[in-house]
Amino acid sequence: MLNPKELIKMQMEAKKMQNRLREKKISGESKDGMLKLFMNGAQEFEDIWIDDDLLDSNMMDRIKKDMKEAFKDYQKSLQKEMAQDMDLDKIKSMFS
Repeated sequence: MLNPKELIKMQMEAKKMQNRLREKKISGESKDGMLKLFMNGAQEFEDIWIDDDLLDSNMMDRIKKDMKEAFKDYQKSLQKEMAQDMDLDKIKSMFS
């Protein structure tokens, strides 16, 4: 069982990790490059860029498709970033 000091230490480490994630800026883009999402490592939306050709109201289905593709690309990039930053020894020390 964790004592209060260990619990506080774990909470502080988790907060630091969350702050580091918020500092990471990660983007994802549609396969055709006409839409880009910009988010942070905490999966919070930061910005979006849409090519002017997509802003036609007749292109709504295409915009939705491109947003899904861009978000999937962002998720892949985020997973790569997180894997690089993953320090298994640090995580193990949090639980021991």
